Amino acid sequence: MVSSPSRPQLSSPVTEVEQPGIRIGNNPASSFLALPTTPLFGTDGIRGKAGELLSASLALQVGFWAGQVLRASATTSGPVILGQDSRNSSDMLAMALAAGLTSAGLEVWNLGLCPTPCVAHLTSASQAVGGVMISASHNPPEDNGIKFFGSDGTKLPPALQQDIEAALRGRANFATLNGSWGQHYHRPELVTNYLDLLKRSLAPGIGLKGLRVVLDLAWGAAVHLAPAVFQEMGAEVICLHDRPDGDRINVNCGSTHLGSLQSAVKQHGADLGFAFDGDADRVMAVDAQGRVVDGDYILYFWGNTLRQAGQLPGDLIVATVMANLGFERAWKQLGGSFVRTAVGDQYVQAEMLRTGGKLGGEQSGHILCHHYSLTGDGLLTALHIAALVHSTGQSLSELIDGSFQTYPQLLRNVRVEDREKRRRWQECDAVTNAIAQAEAAMGDQGRILVRASGTEPVIRVMVEAASADLTNHWTEQLVLAVEQHLA
Repeated sequence: MVSSPSRPQLSSPVTEVEQPGIRIGNNPASSFLALPTTPLFGTDGIRGKAGELLSASLALQVGFWAGQVLRASATTSGPVILGQDSRNSSDMLAMALAAGLTSAGLEVWNLGLCPTPCVAHLTSASQAVGGVMISASHNPPEDNGIKFFGSDGTKLPPALQQDIEAALRGRANFATLNGSWGQHYHRPELVTNYLDLLKRSLAPGIGLKGLRVVLDLAWGAAVHLAPAVFQEMGAEVICLHDRPDGDRINVNCGSTHLGSLQSAVKQHGADLGFAFDGDADRVMAVDAQGRVVDGDYILYFWGNTLRQAGQLPGDLIVATVMANLGFERAWKQLGGSFVRTAVGDQYVQAEMLRTGGKLGGEQSGHILCHHYSLTGDGLLTALHIAALVHSTGQSLSELIDGSFQTYPQLLRNVRVEDREKRRRWQECDAVTNAIAQAEAAMGDQGRILVRASGTEPVIRVMVEAASADLTNHWTEQLVLAVEQHLA
């Protein structure tokens, strides 16, 4: 249990204040704010360009109203855990958010630079009323985001996110604490609790001695913790992009750009490599030959290990609509169950909780294993895959060769700046007709997924087919239709 410093008693009288528009009454965060007409919260919190949508003014008011919502729904009287990645705008947003939270009467424990799953873990391990991470995950440096966690360390339920947004838009009233403010504490020492969790998650006696591992840290939130935990577990570690750098976070590196990791693994004769995104809640791997090991392979390997140990209820894996058909069919051939959800870890999490599943995730490397954590965790996942390689005596290459053959799959992102067009893309007849034509032409030889991203201003076009020629042809056709009629 994480202990608390002494806290002021919130004993001032509580009064109900009418909130005109989106002005926060007579509170310190009081100001008017222009909000987009489309929803602020996407599949992973609020994201946008720092200084535009994500301004200090917005963060201040989000902090205040989130504080009201968290306080109203809390069963404890603890703090809010706050962390951030290395983006240049993260300090600005974290301070503004903390000001809003403390003006709502809540105490803030600021961890500073740390991975998103660190915030989630410390939120659940303390008496916190919630957690907040300032990060845009895998997005480019100019973007940033605000994502919330409930007191149990899981993503804040959509209903509470909607309450925060309704309050921002002047459609909700809360009791306001007049003259009683929360306190702000810097608590970077608490991050060691998360490091201990990572090490304890491996079975006693399991180490990584003898493994040479390359880590691509993406200039982001894992630059200190990932090398430390791998070295403490006995691995020889070679690091890439291993300083916090807000100008270069995720730029041609990390989980979305694996070229430098692939080259480094081969150059150093490493056994395997891992690439994290900017906030380290996801991970991608490569084998000694430089072959990509995405979330589908990670789920298959980890799932099979748990299944053989009798630790996977119903032999169930929960994945998203992006999961490769080759993965699904191979898992079912082992006798396993396979359920798909919409894209987004919150949907995977919801299905796991509904079904009692213990393992789920996304092809992008966002993996949830409820044996150890209730949130996606790139460092935890990487440790367990490395431990699997070490304990079985099989290389990652051998594990790949003995698993499954993927279907050719191509994903293209088409930038669509207009939020309303992205939200209502399915009303564009030209695009939906192009999709119908492609589906009719491929029949059961392939599948198509077109969707608006919940984290970036793009329409994602995915085509998967039995042959690369089919995949390439129909991807080009659909991308062209989106570009012509939506972009």
